[in-house]
Amino acid sequence: MSKQDNKNPKVKIPRQKMPEQDATLRILNFMEVPYGFTSELAVLEAERCIQCKKPKCVDGCPVNIDIPEFIKLISEEKFDEAAKKVKERNILPAVCGRVCPQEDQCEELCILSVKDEPVAIGNLERFVADYERKMGLVKAPIISKKRNQKIAVVGSGPGGLTCAGDLIQLGYAVTIFEALHQAGGVLVYGIPEFRLPKAIVNFEIEYLQKLGCKIELNHIIGNLYTVDELLEDFNSVYIGVGAGLPRFMNITGENLCNVYSANEYLTRINLMKAYKFPEYDTPMPHGNRVAVIGGGNVAMDCARNALRTGAREVTIVYRRSRKEMPARNEEIHHAEQEGINFKLLTNPVKYIGDKSNWVKGMECIQMELGEPDESGRRRPVPIEGSNFVYDCDLAIVAIGNGPNPIIFHTTPDLKLNKWDNIDVNPETMETSKEFVYAGGDIVTGASTVIEAMGAGRIAANSIHKKLSK
Repeated sequence: MSKQDNKNPKVKIPRQKMPEQDATLRILNFMEVPYGFTSELAVLEAERCIQCKKPKCVDGCPVNIDIPEFIKLISEEKFDEAAKKVKERNILPAVCGRVCPQEDQCEELCILSVKDEPVAIGNLERFVADYERKMGLVKAPIISKKRNQKIAVVGSGPGGLTCAGDLIQLGYAVTIFEALHQAGGVLVYGIPEFRLPKAIVNFEIEYLQKLGCKIELNHIIGNLYTVDELLEDFNSVYIGVGAGLPRFMNITGENLCNVYSANEYLTRINLMKAYKFPEYDTPMPHGNRVAVIGGGNVAMDCARNALRTGAREVTIVYRRSRKEMPARNEEIHHAEQEGINFKLLTNPVKYIGDKSNWVKGMECIQMELGEPDESGRRRPVPIEGSNFVYDCDLAIVAIGNGPNPIIFHTTPDLKLNKWDNIDVNPETMETSKEFVYAGGDIVTGASTVIEAMGAGRIAANSIHKKLSK
């Protein structure tokens, strides 16, 4: 053993693997795939942290959790204290521990990743959040100072929930307006049960309500009330409605039966509980041979859902190579384990229907990679004459989303950027309308849960600073 190893024996502890359901079992149910760390595994993983004097991992966290401190508390088996430390900066730790791309954020900057695997920060965050909940240790803080100012938060996704949580703890009266019949935004309609159990989302939202936050469901802002009408009753408005408008490829046959947008497909299954039909009223979209177009996390969610709802064969159709796939490696790995097929460097050019106008196949063209585009990924280029037909009886288009224009139509003085998202000052998240702020996918386009939460936190701080003058 070298002198360096004697100084830092912790780096020799291998990264602990989270136990999970076997692939052959989990494709038959909607239960969560990873089981989570045991306390023994959590302590062992926490002991790998070398407690850097200048921890870069904190810089990689959009909400700046004190990562070394909460991990140190785990290593000392002070699990409840660790959970409380995380919650100082993150109101949704059980959610973030499950769905945030830690490998591209905090863990990417972990010093251990230079020569070894980084500390499993996300898995440890999930562990302490689950421990606190399961042991009945969650306590809503007492808010001593109450202000007479009211804030309206439009949208109950992760950004809206974070903004609301921060402001309510500063003493503001906060009301969240949610368009759907259940709060949670993308956390409830977009992310499958086997990745993020809805009971956990509901628990986090109930915690926010215990802090005093009011949630109004079935309220479509831009329709029921305009932003200007909200400003008549509220001192400030935060818009965190996400990007809920599905994108299609505008090719022939997209109006055929059983061609779905990922939004509708996932909403039917996750929010409307189609997988429990007829216990719930929404029929389940079904196909025996399913094609999912796209390469992101949403595409993986659709494909894995299709497998669990009875499809015999599911194929991801993606126009670039595996290397360029935007999905998390963990999600791609789980999909491969479950038997999902990957038809890469392939792009649909037309859907083919039967006599009853149900999709029966796709005409596709093979692609090759050219020069990098503005995203830095190599641009896919069609190979002339390489067309072929792929048989399928359900196609799900998961190529991204755009902003829902309903708020824009009734708020014409809300400045938009060149992508038709809301234009904001990135330092404050304030829009072109005074006292109106925005963040998350409605500003950036499709991004991550934790990035939306970071935007909600910036907006909350800015609102507080503005209203405190």
